[in-house]
Order: sequence, then structure tokens, then C-alpha cells
Amino acid sequence: MSIIMDAPRATDAARGLRADLVKRAAALRPRLAGNADLTDRGRRVATENIGALAEAGLLSLMQPARYGGLQTDFRSLLEVSREVGRACGSTAWVTALLNASAWFVGFFPAQAQDDVWADTPDARIAGVVTPSGTARVVEGGYRVSGRWAPASGCAHADWAILGVTRPDAEGTPDAVGIVLAPMSELTIEDTWFVAGMRGTASNTLVGEDLFVPAHRFHSVPDAVEGRYATPFTDEALYRAPFVPAAALVLTGPQLGLAAAAVDLLLERAPRRALTMTSYASQAEAPTIQLAAANAASLADSAQLHAYRAAADIDEAARAGAFPDYGARARMRMDAGMAAVHAREAVRIVCSAQGASSFGESNPLQRIWRDIETGSRHAVLNPEVAAEIYGKSLFGIRGTVSVLV
Repeated sequence: MSIIMDAPRATDAARGLRADLVKRAAALRPRLAGNADLTDRGRRVATENIGALAEAGLLSLMQPARYGGLQTDFRSLLEVSREVGRACGSTAWVTALLNASAWFVGFFPAQAQDDVWADTPDARIAGVVTPSGTARVVEGGYRVSGRWAPASGCAHADWAILGVTRPDAEGTPDAVGIVLAPMSELTIEDTWFVAGMRGTASNTLVGEDLFVPAHRFHSVPDAVEGRYATPFTDEALYRAPFVPAAALVLTGPQLGLAAAAVDLLLERAPRRALTMTSYASQAEAPTIQLAAANAASLADSAQLHAYRAAADIDEAARAGAFPDYGARARMRMDAGMAAVHAREAVRIVCSAQGASSFGESNPLQRIWRDIETGSRHAVLNPEVAAEIYGKSLFGIRGTVSVLV
């Protein structure tokens, strides 16, 4: 399944690079799929997968070109993580989150970016922006302590972005922020025991009295309003709106999971009878045909919502225009609806394939577990997104969440 929907100002070169990156991801699918069970049971993305993704350049999509990154756009990240998600949900999730965290670093001050990449251009970053730590002002920076979870991809990261509060700055834009810390100064607690997305190793990061230089702090309220600290203001990617982009990156793996489920139905139905009926082939049965149509349409709808938001985000970034509240609310709604439609597509496929969908040898059960878990990330909550969007349509703003 393919849907063409693009921002009008994307250059031919950008589209060509995107197509090449998706082709690279597609070439890796057999290897990633072959390691999907190992990733799931081992509760960590297979080392071979990470190496293959890195070698293909698929972990540097959001890294500034100044450090050797590809510095692409959000549509490219969606398409790549979708393609990876067709092979393995956990690997796609880690791909999306490591890239998204690199994007976060790209709007920090130049010195912070240098700290991460100047000497180690292949450094990878995990992140937890939930402000579950505290930062205390000291000379030259902050002392930071806390516990941060879930830290997707931390098993493969060199640095971490951590959400903090600053009690001394209450009532100011600096009261809530994100900081950058080396993974070598943090401890990983093995806490990620879950039903789905098991291979993401989204464990808990623990830090105690870490020193963080002042230039490695960024205000979250400033980021929400598009006030970034990067001096490289000509780099379009790092002008994209913080909250819509952070929500949208979570949908790419789910687009891939929905596509994988539909592919499995279309592949298997012609070879299987419909139990307790006269149909020798499920593909001949109207009930399966309708299920296939509905699941495929929902998977397409998920893409349409996600790609529309990506087009809006990328075009605004290229134009240097920060989207207004109503536009950002709709983008967050698009991300939530993409997750809902993708999840429903998988549910329909599982129901059409019956109890066998949940056999341990059937990849459908892993797809189902992964999307049921991943689609419930807090920033994708469709009810919250709908309330924010519905209120914004009536001119009611800022009453539900500051993350718009």
C-alpha cells in the first residue's frame, strides 16, 4: 500500500533522498524480521539490527548535516520507521525515538550540540521529556537528580535527554525544561516488563546529583512556542513545532505494524480454509474480503492523517512560519487518529484470522501486542487530543494541556 501526499515545497533532491532511504529500509526488512522474535524475547533490539540501521544511515535522519547527519524531514522519518515497522515494531520504535531525540538536540545551543557530536558524530541519544527529575541551580549549571521512564532505546544510546523541573524558577518559562546528560553518568534499572513493544528496552534511567552545564538546559515552554536556542536558524528541520512533531514520530512504527498485519492477511487467506464453513479458501469468503477491505482502508486512513500532519509540519518549518494553536491542535489530533486507525486495522485482521492469530509462532500476536502498547503512549492519547482540538475549534485554548 502506498499513499502519495507531500508538502509542495519539498525539493526533488529531498524526495529522491527520501525514496532512497525507504529503499534502504526495505532492503533490511528480511534481516529485521528474522530478528523480531529475538528482539521481543530478549527485551532489547537485536545488536545486528542496530548495526544494520546505523550502517544504512537510518539512525542519522534527524542529525544536523554539520556533524555528518542526513538532516531530512518528518515525512522521511515517518516513511522509514513505517518500513522498519513492517518487519519489527520494537526496532521501528527505537529507530523513531533515537532519531527524534537527535532532533531535540538540534535545537539546543551550539555548545550542547558540540558536546554530543563534535568528537563522536555517531553518538545516539535516548530521551524522556516527562519532567520526573529536578534541577538545582549551582555555579555554572545545575545539579540534577531523578528517575526517568520509559527511556526507549537507552540500551543503544550514548546520551540522554531528561525532563526536569526547577523549583527556583516557578512561574517562569524555565520552571520546566529538558537537559542533556551522558549515559555514562546514569544508571539503567531493568523495569520494562510489558506485554508489547518489549524489545524497546524502555527501562528507567536513574541519576543522582549529576552536574549539567547551563548550556545543556532548554526551557520546555520556550520549545512549545517554537523559541529554540540553536543559532543555526537557517536549518529548517530545527524550526519544526515541538509538540506536534514529538507526537507524530510515534505513529510511524504503528503505520508499519498495520501494513504488516494487512500483508499477512492477504498472504495467508488464499491458502487457508475458513473453519466450520464451506469455503476452501478464506479469500473467497465475503466476511474475509470485507475484513481485508476495512483493515486496508483503516491502514490507509492512518497514513493519510500522519502524512497530512507531516506535510504541515515540514512545510511550516521550510517556510519559517510557526503554526498557530489551532493548527498545532489539529496536528496532534491527526497523530492520535493515526494511532487509533492503525490499531483498529490490526484488530480487524486478528479477528478475521481467528484464535490462531494469538499462537506464539504467529507474528500477528506480536504485531497486536506491539500496537496495543505503542498506540497508548500518553502524547498520542486520542481522547485528550480530541478535547484539545474540539476546544480549539471553539476558540477555547490552554485549558487541557500546555503540550500543544
